[in-house]
Amino acid sequence: MELQSAMQDGRLTAARLTEMFLQRVEAYDRSGPRLNAVLEVNPQAHEIAEALDRERTSGGTRGPLHGIPVFLKDNIATADRLHTSAGSLALRDCIALHDAFLVTRLREAGAVILGKANMTEWANFMTTGMPAGYSSRGGQVKNPYGDSLSPGGSSSGSAVAVAADLCTVAVGTETSGSILSPANQNSVVGIKPTLGLISRSGIVPIAGSQDTAGPFARTVADAAILLGAMTGADAADRATGASRRHARRDYTEFLATRGLEGARLGVPRAAFFDRLGAAEAPVIEAALQALGGLGASLVDPADIATAREVADFRSDVMLYEFKRDLNRYLGGLGEASPIRSLRDLIRFNETRPREMLRFGQVLLLAAQATTGLGTATYRLSRAEDIRISRTEGVDQVMARERLDALVFPGWTGAAIGAKAGYPSVIVPAGYTAEGAPVGLTLLGRAWSEPTLLRLAHAFECATRHRRQPASVAPDPAAPHAGAWL
Repeated sequence: MELQSAMQDGRLTAARLTEMFLQRVEAYDRSGPRLNAVLEVNPQAHEIAEALDRERTSGGTRGPLHGIPVFLKDNIATADRLHTSAGSLALRDCIALHDAFLVTRLREAGAVILGKANMTEWANFMTTGMPAGYSSRGGQVKNPYGDSLSPGGSSSGSAVAVAADLCTVAVGTETSGSILSPANQNSVVGIKPTLGLISRSGIVPIAGSQDTAGPFARTVADAAILLGAMTGADAADRATGASRRHARRDYTEFLATRGLEGARLGVPRAAFFDRLGAAEAPVIEAALQALGGLGASLVDPADIATAREVADFRSDVMLYEFKRDLNRYLGGLGEASPIRSLRDLIRFNETRPREMLRFGQVLLLAAQATTGLGTATYRLSRAEDIRISRTEGVDQVMARERLDALVFPGWTGAAIGAKAGYPSVIVPAGYTAEGAPVGLTLLGRAWSEPTLLRLAHAFECATRHRRQPASVAPDPAAPHAGAWL
């Protein structure tokens, strides 16, 4: 474990590592290419790091995250001097009353909360047509691989911070594509876990049936470490109850360089591969060949019967759940915020149209107009989501073809996995001729994170596709910026 070894033998300290990352934030996020990935840094970061160094010196560490700086997406609550605003000026002064459950877990594991990462405002559930990575509080996140490339959304800042080596790992959230999309766009590893593996309490919500947090890292091993540190049953989130039988604190034990041997992988060509552009297609086809060459059996095609329905079905689930869940979250802020409801938020935006309504608030208004989860519209939409994603979708094809995982180009499988609540791991698969990153997503059924990580790690070890963006130079004084393992 490279960073841990360096700290253990005195070549590095958590305080020095924290300072190095903050210097890179200043050099590349505040100036230089001005990536705009970071909303604010933690004024207590040095103090926390120094305390963890003293703890190490006095005889112990808490595990592989001890002294490791981590950025959090700005919709993840921290009860410290950082704000939790979901990228909105409406909550720019909001200091959370309690840590999100996953933040408590990270602090217990010895992580240094380095700051909050920029994001698409309200996790891209404010309006239609808002650019990925834009927020009224933080402005526009930029992709370090090129100004013409989207940074992906909505966990844009978290992914860019990892890609540009502003931190080793970061945490994002996903409702439908918000981890997989920026991971794909920024050539990093992203994990969208099974719904309920990581608690959602203390996270600004969109939809309880789909929301989850997850890791970003430059390697599968680092992402696996961060994932394990965040798991745990939380009394405040009933969905985590099922994780008691499935969660692991150490996912690195499943990693194997020859982990693809004997695996059966399905290639759902219909609908999903149709979306590939001419530049990305050869990268993905080469990745599929590599999987086969590493010992996997490819079932190609392994089409999903409901693939077209996933794209065409207009589900109202998120609109209905957003109103309920956001009202609960905002109502729980108490004196920490004058915004106590979705209605308050809409009115705040209307009073400051130049700042808040550059792209409108179509989705906020549509959600406010909903009438509760007891309506037939909501119940039918949720039932259809389950049918097209699980019972007649992923479950059916995986059982029929006896698959270990499905393989999707880029983040095209995000919606079906999100509706099902199933896990995905995306790993860098190469670059187009113009230098745009392309990822490969592995999706499985509930609680299959150990299998997906094993497969992704084997692919990564054999191909080593990821390369540093040219716009941000590596720090020659820093330890190797790859895995800790």
